[in-house]
Amino acid sequence: MPKPRVVELGEDRQLLDTDFRDTEGLVAAYLLPEDSGWTLVETGPSSCRTALLAAIARAGVAAPEVRHVFVTHIHLDHAGGVGALADALPNATFYAHELGVPHLVDPTKLVASARRAWGAAADPLWGPIVPAPAPRLVALRGGERFPLRGGELVVLATPGHAKHHLAFYDTRIRGVFTGDGAGVRLEHSDRVRPAVPPPDLDLEQLFASVDAMRALDPARVLYSHFGPSPDGAADLARYRTVVEEWRDVALAAAREDPRPDHVTQRLREHDRAGRDPPEAVPPGRDDRSTLVSGYELAALGFLRYFQTHGLLSEGRG
Repeated sequence: MPKPRVVELGEDRQLLDTDFRDTEGLVAAYLLPEDSGWTLVETGPSSCRTALLAAIARAGVAAPEVRHVFVTHIHLDHAGGVGALADALPNATFYAHELGVPHLVDPTKLVASARRAWGAAADPLWGPIVPAPAPRLVALRGGERFPLRGGELVVLATPGHAKHHLAFYDTRIRGVFTGDGAGVRLEHSDRVRPAVPPPDLDLEQLFASVDAMRALDPARVLYSHFGPSPDGAADLARYRTVVEEWRDVALAAAREDPRPDHVTQRLREHDRAGRDPPEAVPPGRDDRSTLVSGYELAALGFLRYFQTHGLLSEGRG
């Protein structure tokens, strides 16, 4: 295995590349200093456990020094590794939204959902989804504050992508860790891609959550997919427009033909047509963003939203 990538962000903050799918630049975790110990934001899936622990060590941090682990939400690419890390981080307390904590303690539904969505590929993709020890889990609602070296980590309730979604604001660097609440923007890309999966996508809440993050006037936006954006404040400002465009394309497609593959194809065509040049991705090949936020999931998320909000005619979808 190649050496894990660790990126210095200043003020002793560090990005850890979890090497998801044996690929750099897809799923990030972050190490933040406390006065005595370290805070970790995101775990990635348990399939990335070895890479994450190696990155923590390469950052110069001993595993017992990690005292607090926060996850933005319980989707497997963000929190699938919580249970699998409990033994490796013996002094850590783990934090998640109160709606997500029960599923970390008993991941039966997470396992079933993963296998429905990914079939035989689920187990090697996500790794074993291990129950997390209940006494080491703390439920969050938003508004909590935790000390960091030189500042605080402020918890923000940011539903929309999921009911159990949180963001975190580091007051020292004025940086907001957005999880999937502000979409996906990979390194070396100038495009923000919507992260709008089923089952509980709520666009009104999503837009309100983006507004709440913007109200902090962050100097930095730090994506789980992936890393600090060179233009994060502008990304937040335009994310609503990007999601609205995808929503309108998906709704028009669903009213033509509500099959998921049709809506998927329309979203793919729309996304590619907006690139400069449009031919940047050869036919039949999607870019790396689809490895963490695919068109198929977006189509299914929009379709469920349209159905639950009465936007499709009776009997369709």
